[in-house]
Amino acid sequence: MPHRVFIGIGSNLGDRAGNYREAVARLQALPDTRLVRQSSIYETEPIEVRGGGPFLNGVIEIETEIEAPALLTRMQSIERMMGRKRVRGRKPRARGPYRPRIIDLDLLFFDKEAIDSRHLQVPHPRLHERRFVLVPMSELAPALIHPKLNHSTSELLAALKAPGRVTLMRAELMRPQANRREVVTR
Repeated sequence: MPHRVFIGIGSNLGDRAGNYREAVARLQALPDTRLVRQSSIYETEPIEVRGGGPFLNGVIEIETEIEAPALLTRMQSIERMMGRKRVRGRKPRARGPYRPRIIDLDLLFFDKEAIDSRHLQVPHPRLHERRFVLVPMSELAPALIHPKLNHSTSELLAALKAPGRVTLMRAELMRPQANRREVVTR
């Protein structure tokens, strides 16, 4: 039986919309994986990130036969293929502010499982603190219960006190460049 998975996607370097679309396409192309649906795309302020501009963030829901550890490995491989460089050795909190990134893929939920290993934590350990994750998650699955916190994603969003601008992205900005129509005024 396929696993129900939610993946957070973010980009704040280069062609953010192109990076976002490419990441979705690469995730959708994984073996035994089907894209179920995707949230709207939001422009968000960088949180704990030094440099770079605003992020484009969203969430996709997939069904996959791939187990969580192998899926994480494949997600990290997609990040590397797209040009992301990770700092090795220390945990993110220990190395200070995060860096801007071409692409960021986060395994948010995997079925209703709680996984806590050295390399994988599901649900994502900070998703309940991040408006840029909870807004698109609440759009896709408002009643989904966080298995550790025992609250729905919409309840977590309603209770969130952390600031952070999350703005719905205009659809035409997400289309590939070649498909955009330019309006010429005289």
